[in-house]
Amino acid sequence: MSIMENLGIVYALLGASIAVLLAGAGSAIGVGIAGQAASGVVTEDPNKFAQVLIMQLLPGTQGLYGLLVGFITLSKIGILGGNLAAVDVSTGLMILAACLPIGIVGLISGKSQGKTAAAAIGIVAKKPDQFGKAMLFPAMVETYAILALLISFLAVNGIQI
Repeated sequence: MSIMENLGIVYALLGASIAVLLAGAGSAIGVGIAGQAASGVVTEDPNKFAQVLIMQLLPGTQGLYGLLVGFITLSKIGILGGNLAAVDVSTGLMILAACLPIGIVGLISGKSQGKTAAAAIGIVAKKPDQFGKAMLFPAMVETYAILALLISFLAVNGIQI
């Protein structure tokens, strides 16, 4: 089989890849940023490890959301089940487009949430009793990743093969 015969599958796979790669990259960057701040706090006060670890983990969710959309996409086109679907080019492009929200928003929000989590870690460093309030700042960024996950999930599932 030539690539032209499978172009729809190629586009769908590209969509799954973009969802996983971009959202995962956003999480990796965000967790790294927050981890740098957390390391500094733990160096000064090891007792704050649990609090700053929770803050550092927050930007990791975008990668999980991208992975979820990637799995759903691979399952839909039959890559995971072993029954490869006949995906035409227009359907493949629709699947690619459906995967873009979580990929792009995951990249941006993961990085942004890492910066916000780093700032929140600074709050915990100086005022550990304000952990709950500090947690709200990076959680606000999470809202947009959840919205992107929702639209990608609904769009991928709504496409008929």
